[in-house]
Amino acid sequence: MQTSFKDYLLLHLIVLIWGFTAILGVLISLPALELVFYRTLIASVGVALLFVWKRKNILIPTQEMWKVLGTGILIALHWILFFWSARMATVSVCLAGMATTSLWTAFVEPFFNRTKIKWYEVALGIMVISGLVVIFNFETGYWLGLAMALASAFLAACFSVINGRLTQKHDPYQITFYEMTGASMFILAFMPIYAAYLTDGKGIQWAWQGFDWFWLLILGGVCTVYAFSVSVDLMKRLTVFSINLTINLEPVYGIVLAVLIFGEREKMTSEFYLGTLIILISVLTYPVLNYWNKRRKAVRTLG
Repeated sequence: MQTSFKDYLLLHLIVLIWGFTAILGVLISLPALELVFYRTLIASVGVALLFVWKRKNILIPTQEMWKVLGTGILIALHWILFFWSARMATVSVCLAGMATTSLWTAFVEPFFNRTKIKWYEVALGIMVISGLVVIFNFETGYWLGLAMALASAFLAACFSVINGRLTQKHDPYQITFYEMTGASMFILAFMPIYAAYLTDGKGIQWAWQGFDWFWLLILGGVCTVYAFSVSVDLMKRLTVFSINLTINLEPVYGIVLAVLIFGEREKMTSEFYLGTLIILISVLTYPVLNYWNKRRKAVRTLG
């Protein structure tokens, strides 16, 4: 299927929605792991109800089902490491580490698809890292938190590439259902370890407070069911690298939304604008370089 300008606009809408998840993380009182569990559980139930309403078959072959459920475990590990990194280090260190997702993808995607590594994808990935380092004032001394963020970014690259292949066989909402089910089941199985060693003796906090239920529905429905499913569908037409490169704008959109919602509580420095400019240049440069590379190959083939 051919890529259209509408696909790129839709991708940026999805990234904007994901940027809003940072706001929801502040509004919801639950700790990170419980929040992720509810998010994936609500998403899996929401997709199941959607299939019942549309009277469509949600089942896929058993062998394929285990593959998609297994990918959900990667997603769960990605989210756990992401939030754990922010707790062990700082949000800035965590996001700086997550900026390596596009760089990891530049190596992981060619490995899975048995294609050559593109030099400009590696260069743009490094460029994105430099932009986010400028924005978040990269801090040293948090090697454990940074290692977790790097591992989370690597897992994000892996499951994105896997989804790029799964979407060629299955409906995006089928993929979302089984991945969110696999993620929630894995987190539930991980809960005893979490309760015993990672809660400082407080145990698991299941109870909702105030409007937590409403924000969780937004997080699970709009930010996960809709946004995640559409992002998987876009993988039919956009490369995994171009998607992950654009996703690097998520923290930028998140900060802009935070300023609009919380006002003076969120202040942007000159470094923010410089870092944003670097990221925008890298995102806008990719389609140009990709087009130029395809034209060069076409000319070489004709020659």
